[in-house]
Amino acid sequence: MSFNTFGKIFRFTTWGESHGPAIGCVVDGCPPNVSINEADIQKELNKRKPGQSKFTTQRKEDDKVNILSGVFEGKTTGTPISMIIYNKDMRSRDYETIKNKFRPGHADFTYFKKYGIRDYRGGGRQSARETASRVAAGAIAKKVLEKKIGKKYNVKGAVTQLGILGCDIKKWDDKFISKNPFFCPDKSILKLWEKYLLSIRKAGSSCGAIIEVRARGVPVGLGAPIYSKLDMDLASAMMSINAVKGVNIGSGMNSAQLTGEQNSDEISQTGNKTKFVSNNAGGILGGISSGQEITVSFAVKPTSSILTSRKTIDRFGKNTSISVKGRHDPCVGIRAVPIGEAMMHCVLLDHYLMHNAQCNS
Repeated sequence: MSFNTFGKIFRFTTWGESHGPAIGCVVDGCPPNVSINEADIQKELNKRKPGQSKFTTQRKEDDKVNILSGVFEGKTTGTPISMIIYNKDMRSRDYETIKNKFRPGHADFTYFKKYGIRDYRGGGRQSARETASRVAAGAIAKKVLEKKIGKKYNVKGAVTQLGILGCDIKKWDDKFISKNPFFCPDKSILKLWEKYLLSIRKAGSSCGAIIEVRARGVPVGLGAPIYSKLDMDLASAMMSINAVKGVNIGSGMNSAQLTGEQNSDEISQTGNKTKFVSNNAGGILGGISSGQEITVSFAVKPTSSILTSRKTIDRFGKNTSISVKGRHDPCVGIRAVPIGEAMMHCVLLDHYLMHNAQCNS
């Protein structure tokens, strides 16, 4: 399997399977002399780890990270940073009954057709378990950007829609997002979301979600006009996350419904300060950051592993049916929030380093 590496200057390579002994990643291109320790990385991993509430999978993993290389006396050395996370709570037997069947809506079918073999235990490499490694890489990127840009740099993600239920993003509250298991930004909708998702879980089904990630304090000039647009790389990053089926930058698909007057983000200048009246562009113009808040949203499909019986085929080409038991997220989109934040950090650092290399700034 090729293409396990993401990024150009700041790069990370992930490895491991859902039910293997461990997962991990190697980060390359990280600048030296950046303060980092395992607690910094663990803080981000704790947002994503399973089994934290009744609304996510009940698989219990500490997701404890160990740094194996690239850090000396609490600072990065500029050499590859290798990290490992051991898997501890695997129940491979849960997959014995479906090891020869393909879950509809899942990558089981395409993986087997492409490679002629697949690790059916928890989905193997195609499992969202892989994303813990991305979050570890993102934690490092975050620390670098905080050092380079300063305290004004901040990235915050939230679930803005759970299944058929949206929320009022005008009520976005950073502090509330961090205090509830849904990463919900709107206090007024939380109780309804809880009731809705519990009914979905009780029915043995699943639902999708929309996640929005906002980056503040990003300097003007990151990105390139043609083949390395900042929004292009952000879209690629978010689309690489398991179960993501669509990405919007700023107004995104809704831009098609706007007039030129409505879509234009008018600009004014007061002294040395540039002000935009609106932000339909999502903080990116012509592939280059404008200095505004960067907003990216992405849609996550419903979890494919559901109790409801569905028609499918097996590896031998015979028609059959499948019902998936075990521990699965009724909405995998909830735990996608810290993953989206991590990918935002990684892309922004990659472009920050490329910008400095070209423009000597």
